[in-house]
Amino acid sequence: MRIAVNEALMKLRKRKTDRTVPLDEPVDLGEDVMQREIAVWDGNPEQLYSGEEMKKILEDALDTLKPDFRTVFTLRDIEELSTEETAEALDISVAAVKSRLLRARLALREKLTRQFKRKGGTGFDFM
Repeated sequence: MRIAVNEALMKLRKRKTDRTVPLDEPVDLGEDVMQREIAVWDGNPEQLYSGEEMKKILEDALDTLKPDFRTVFTLRDIEELSTEETAEALDISVAAVKSRLLRARLALREKLTRQFKRKGGTGFDFM
């Protein structure tokens, strides 16, 4: 077994190449030379806060669902299991999954609609 581990490590070492790019060196484009520009992929603080706020609102709304509805909604819409996989995982019929999922979605829609109307809207357009 140790021989197999060593062989695998040797293959990884051989495959490993230096894939780093120095950020402070200019890029040679043939005729021109220019400095590297690095784009920032993070959202601005306002976008980050809005995303966190929306996540909290959705989690709170999800917590208000009955456990059967919450479980089906989580498996189907968050974990992205198929209807059949969800039915098998919960040991219920496909029809029961569809029914619970519909009821969960309707309950969430109602809860979130009330939430956003009460707050006067938050600028999120999710439905």
